[in-house]
Amino acid sequence: MTSQPDSPQTRIGAAERDATVDRLQQAYTEERITQDELEQRVHQALTATTRADLAPLLDDLPAAAPATTATLTAAAGRIDRRGAWRVPRTLKVSSAFAKVRLDLTHAIIDHPVVDIDLHLEFGRATITVPHDATVDLDGLQQGWKGIRYRAPRHPAKGGPVIRITGAAAFGRIKIRHARAR
Repeated sequence: MTSQPDSPQTRIGAAERDATVDRLQQAYTEERITQDELEQRVHQALTATTRADLAPLLDDLPAAAPATTATLTAAAGRIDRRGAWRVPRTLKVSSAFAKVRLDLTHAIIDHPVVDIDLHLEFGRATITVPHDATVDLDGLQQGWKGIRYRAPRHPAKGGPVIRITGAAAFGRIKIRHARAR
């Protein structure tokens, strides 16, 4: 009889053991478990052979926090994020000749403030923010072709603050608000 890929009896490797140990060490630094618990659980993690052996070691701990910084880089081509993607607290975008499109309209934004650090040499970037977002461009240095952004006449309240910093050398940057639903 063979086990299913997601079965608790599936055998694990070093990567799963190491990830569990990392999460336990993080829980210890957050003072969620004691040093004795850490030592005991690390020993159990390192001797575990199946997913069922690892599960009880993390069951009483909260899930690991999502990454708070992401980096998107392209020399040419496209950088395209749209739909229901999770926006990190800080997003670093770097492009030499690529076309950049970041659509935050349907994105999952868990933070009240999102920093987008945009560095554009040539090419263009279009950033669409939610209709209720506040846009802060104070840290964005204008390049040769400039920045296009028109603040809404009647701004909505309660949305995230999208703070865009960085520089555009010879590229064009366009920022716009999505339409209210």
